[in-house]
Amino acid sequence: MNIFFVSMGCAKNGVDSENLMGRLAFEGHTVVADPEDARVGIINTCAFIQDAVKENIDAILDLELLKERGFLERIVVVGCIVNRYEAELRRELDSVDLFARAEDWDAVVNYLAGLEHSEASASRTGCGRVPLPGTPRWSRYLKVGEGCDTFCSYCSIPLIRGRLRSLPVERLVDEALALCSEGARELCLVGQDLTVYGRDLYGAPAIERLLRKLDAALPDGTWVRLLYLHPDRLTPAFVDFLMESGKILPYLDVPVQHIDDTILSRMNRAPAGEHIRRMFRYLREKNPLFALRTTIMTGFPGETEVQFRRVLDFLVEAEIDRVGAFVYSPEEGTRAASFPDLVPREVGEERYARLMELQSELSRERSALFVGRELDVLVEEVDEESGEAWGRSYRDAPEVDGMVCVSGAGDAELGTFVRARITDCEEYDLFGEAVGRGKGDV
Repeated sequence: MNIFFVSMGCAKNGVDSENLMGRLAFEGHTVVADPEDARVGIINTCAFIQDAVKENIDAILDLELLKERGFLERIVVVGCIVNRYEAELRRELDSVDLFARAEDWDAVVNYLAGLEHSEASASRTGCGRVPLPGTPRWSRYLKVGEGCDTFCSYCSIPLIRGRLRSLPVERLVDEALALCSEGARELCLVGQDLTVYGRDLYGAPAIERLLRKLDAALPDGTWVRLLYLHPDRLTPAFVDFLMESGKILPYLDVPVQHIDDTILSRMNRAPAGEHIRRMFRYLREKNPLFALRTTIMTGFPGETEVQFRRVLDFLVEAEIDRVGAFVYSPEEGTRAASFPDLVPREVGEERYARLMELQSELSRERSALFVGRELDVLVEEVDEESGEAWGRSYRDAPEVDGMVCVSGAGDAELGTFVRARITDCEEYDLFGEAVGRGKGDV
């Protein structure tokens, strides 16, 4: 059966989508790029914040319009929006033929089997995942688990996805090796918080155990990138371990959200502003070129101008390479949604604008440090006519960070490394010239 598949939301959701598409392929179904060629439309949804909910409802309504026009016979909605709003969705979206909760692939497969008998393929190959359309095979995400036990007061993830559920080390190593056998040169480890990975399985966090196994098992020249680590649980010992690895990139995404202890406490995060500063200083001392990304929330209930300025001071002090910021919005069911001292939306937006203006200057200063240096670049685009290639260095995570434009690399193959000498920079992008083949050195 031909299926049109839409994946919404974060990288973790993308891994879920690949797992579901792999299961569908195993059952004999075909995912097609054009909905007019499909019998069933499936959308894997996100419901993290209200903006995402609205975007996902619009995407479902797009499928509904296709169904009304006769291009789709059935619509299947799966994932986080069902976990969070199933009753409301069933009441309001009567055009949807099946609602299934996140990771309930059996419900989807059984429903499709009832529509048309399908022959399973002879054997399951690789890691059992099918890349999303447009997903490069050289850069893949490895999801280490699901759910979260931290219960930040503003966050809906535990309400949607439940408590921490880690995947075993051996299973993740096998999946990583399978992805590499399919062409992956970069593996981005994702989870709600990598620092607590394995605590539910092994009685204590096992992220270092997993990384040691990956470091030993993966082919030389494989990049391992760590995304989403809670700052409270970073330690000098863990940083030292990262520095010893030949495959783990000197890059961390550490969403601090804020630096003021009063605000952190109201967020149900430890009042650990000094610990955060100390750890970022330690990273900078160990490696001044270590790439640091963080996330900041502006306008959290009760945030004062003085508290916000502490965040700006922290960004300067910590020499953050990249920042993702957003304005607080109350999420139904979270503790913070009931806090009385809301900051006016326009104040949160004004602080957001000031923060991003400062960060633009800081990012340019950080980028300028690389002019005159050589970097390995993972090639993702090639323009043979101009002789240029575009790709990412160790300091650039997929989709959220910058790119490196390399002249003289128009003959490079996608998914390979080139060595580039950096000659110029902008806030987020670097420019250089090819000086040879790269090996994935970090």
